[in-house]
Amino acid sequence: MGKGDQKSTKGKRVRGSYGKTRPRKAAKAVVIAEKPVKAKAEPKPKVAKPKAEKAEETEEKPKVKRTKKAEE
Repeated sequence: MGKGDQKSTKGKRVRGSYGKTRPRKAAKAVVIAEKPVKAKAEPKPKVAKPKAEKAEETEEKPKVKRTKKAEE
């Protein structure tokens, strides 16, 4: 009764087989719980916020033209 014995539990474990002496584990029943239904709250009325005035226009700087580097 050892690793080579196909009828013993130890032999079944070594071979990786199942049978009368080494039954498979029974699957657990899956219970699905229902989620509680939430009551919908009434939406709050939207209040219009006063818009901030735009800042005065700033002076734009003149754009600088880039020159290409000479290839070596």
